[in-house]
Amino acid sequence: MNVQLKAVVITVSDRSASGEREDVSGRVLTELLRESGAEIVAAEILPDDPEPLAEKLRVYADRPDVNLIVTTGGTGFSPRDNTPEATRAVIQKEAPGLAEAMRLETLKQTPTAMLSRGVCGIRSEALIVNLPGSPKGVRESFAVIRDVLPHAVAQLTGQSH
Repeated sequence: MNVQLKAVVITVSDRSASGEREDVSGRVLTELLRESGAEIVAAEILPDDPEPLAEKLRVYADRPDVNLIVTTGGTGFSPRDNTPEATRAVIQKEAPGLAEAMRLETLKQTPTAMLSRGVCGIRSEALIVNLPGSPKGVRESFAVIRDVLPHAVAQLTGQSH
């Protein structure tokens, strides 16, 4: 069951998209994915607008060379945090266990982890995962799901049951 993760990283941040703040979380996420053996197909920074994000998620998920999309940012309580809504608008099936596991495990280290509204789901043959927007949140959350990602993607592409 050696499936090649072909990943897209999307940072959702008004300040990073405008160049006001460096995209540290996206860089950390890209490094973590590469260390896991993933091929990075694309990396983008988008503002916190739900419809452009939903459209990017649709386009990437429907591409045959992408099987994993990981977002960072836009999962909190602020009015501009729209990543879960954009994700729900495009997924065909939810994968709640991933989001639940990330919240459960990261809550042991960070009390505010319970405020993450990130969701995970499937569209076409791609898994979409929402991670928090901080570098620490990215590291902690990714550590929880890292080892199951190849199996999850293999199942999506019919390589494992």
